[in-house]
Amino acid sequence: VDESELLTVPDGWKEPAFTREDNPKGLLEESSFATLFPKYREAYLKECWPLVQKALGEHYVNAALDLIEGSMTVTTTKKTFDPYAIIRARDLIKLLARSVPFEQVFRILQDDVACDIIKIGSLVRKRETFIKRRARLLGPKGSTLKALELLTNCYIMVQGNTVSALGPFSGLKEVRKVVLDTMKNIHPIYNIKTLMIKRELAKDPELRTQSWERFLPKFKRKNLKKRKEPKKKNTKKEYTPFPPPQPESQIDKELASGEYFLKERQKKRKQMEEIKAKQADALKKRQEERNKAFIPPKEKPIVKTKKASTEKKIDIEAIKEKVKNAKKKKLGALPEEEVKLKMAADEKKKKKK
Repeated sequence: VDESELLTVPDGWKEPAFTREDNPKGLLEESSFATLFPKYREAYLKECWPLVQKALGEHYVNAALDLIEGSMTVTTTKKTFDPYAIIRARDLIKLLARSVPFEQVFRILQDDVACDIIKIGSLVRKRETFIKRRARLLGPKGSTLKALELLTNCYIMVQGNTVSALGPFSGLKEVRKVVLDTMKNIHPIYNIKTLMIKRELAKDPELRTQSWERFLPKFKRKNLKKRKEPKKKNTKKEYTPFPPPQPESQIDKELASGEYFLKERQKKRKQMEEIKAKQADALKKRQEERNKAFIPPKEKPIVKTKKASTEKKIDIEAIKEKVKNAKKKKLGALPEEEVKLKMAADEKKKKKK
């Protein structure tokens, strides 16, 4: 027999189910698990809780819902024969608390289905960056998540700071890798392309025992952002072997001005004079600002508008000519030129006749 055939699992093979005959005496101790759920899940859990109890009752596991405390509890009974049933029941209540619908959750009770709750809240520092990368995992109208579900045969639910996945073990491994890479700023489309190629390669029986590295794409990260320059640039001064001059102390200044030799009364009097001088300056400035309100604004000079001359020069000669022409014309009569042309045309007609 070929070794490659021994290493591969035949198609359609399933591990036999665990029955009461495998463990006729049942369990020695009672085990229980409890989990808290958020307030917004309370209404949904109330509705679907009878279905949860029925599904777990088939495996002889009790389920209790405490709405006051906000918790779900699962416990084994004397009739429970499958020791792993309580672990599946624990995963079931965990998924219910993470907003996964019961239509998908009850699949966890099957042997070939597992779940994985990936915590993504602490992987990114900034909240804005986290929201953007989580939205990138979903894709436009959930298209990226749907493609990932089809390639891995898993149900994926992105809710708050966690990603809940439900499906076969091989698919869960791929889902975890894609989710963690997305949070590390690697776009999920690259991993989806890789999964599509792997899916096609798996169909070829000759490539089962060979390495697929040559077929898989290798994506290099490109950092296009330029390094941010600091606002304040510290320029180094020229090196000098001599140290800087020592700054003058208060005593040195007093010695230079002569204040050091004054008595205390004189010093106090001088300080008071300085204070009074400052107060007088401040009072003067304040008074000037107050007086500004009483200074009238400069008025604009009044500009006299010239009245438009209504009188117009009347041309008397032109009016006389118009009156003469009007007298010559009769109402409804033709002009002189048209009359002459008409007369000439009539004479031509008479000659022809």
